[in-house]
Amino acid sequence: MLGGLLSVMLGSVLGGMARYFISGFIARRVGETFPWGTLFINVSGAFLIGVLGALAQDGSSMLASADPAFASPWLFAVTGFLGCYTTVSSFSLQSLSLAREGERGRAAGYVGLSVALCLLAVALGFVLVGLFK
Repeated sequence: MLGGLLSVMLGSVLGGMARYFISGFIARRVGETFPWGTLFINVSGAFLIGVLGALAQDGSSMLASADPAFASPWLFAVTGFLGCYTTVSSFSLQSLSLAREGERGRAAGYVGLSVALCLLAVALGFVLVGLFK
């Protein structure tokens, strides 16, 4: 149990740091009038979870832990890293903020684009793993 908790904690720290730096980098490059940073984070996280989900479905040894101190690569990568890296809370707040600021069309576009691209990214992750079987 302690190994699992440590795996999630370490993954969460790294995922949160990655989200902070990548989202901020994108915001500085393209501006903050549209939440491009959060969109990128969520789509790239969806792609990564698609890859890891496909590997787990295939029983990949990459997701099996050889070290008992590191309880589970799944707990580290998916529950910890991707759980903290992707951000439904920011997505929700930014969608609501756009709508409340009278940007209802942009808010609806952001929601639609986010859902469509994230689903596509998960599917692409599975396809990519399937190509290398």
